[in-house]
Amino acid sequence: MDWQILISNILLAIGLIFMVFGVIGLFRFRDFYPRILMASKIDTVGMITLLLGLAVRHGFTFFTAKLVLMMVIILILNPLVAHIMVRSAYLGGYELKGEITPDGVRDESLEDANEDYSQPFETKEGR
Repeated sequence: MDWQILISNILLAIGLIFMVFGVIGLFRFRDFYPRILMASKIDTVGMITLLLGLAVRHGFTFFTAKLVLMMVIILILNPLVAHIMVRSAYLGGYELKGEITPDGVRDESLEDANEDYSQPFETKEGR
């Protein structure tokens, strides 16, 4: 097997594994802010790894130049869009359900056991 195909297969597998763990993380977290963080990581790192694997597989061609341009665009725009969405939610008054301690860990003892945490979009005004 050629080294180029072997490296590209490894990069593609790493990208897919990263995306699978990211999707599991999306289902694991209950609040909007951790979920948007996971979605941003999945998009950015997973897609960069997949595109890098494709670029290695095809060698240095015009197609690879397009992939590199896509990687640069993804690297710049995905964190920016995630920041804009989180800032919009914060300025719109979205609050976390449950208390977060200073080290960033949720304190489960402060949560109401009967409250439904499946609805992620509650704001201060109750809209």
